[in-house]
Amino acid sequence: MLFRILMAYLLVMTAAAFCMCGIDKLKAVRHQWRISEKALLITAALGGSVGLLAGMYIFRHKTLHKKFTIGVPAIILGQVVLAAVCIILF
Repeated sequence: MLFRILMAYLLVMTAAAFCMCGIDKLKAVRHQWRISEKALLITAALGGSVGLLAGMYIFRHKTLHKKFTIGVPAIILGQVVLAAVCIILF
């Protein structure tokens, strides 16, 4: 049961991060109010890192910012290590 809840949470966070990236790109093109980089990175850290990384390359957004090109893969790596530790310990 806990596994299903975790998977549903990660799916929602991944979709949210992907959509946020697309919306931010659209707003950037239209010179409108933007989603903050902090909000994008927090969403990635809370489980949406794969969605944000996919959104970055599909929408060609934030791909020149080292904070994102290095930071998001680093978040993914950290999440994979954390998941591995949890699997080993539990």
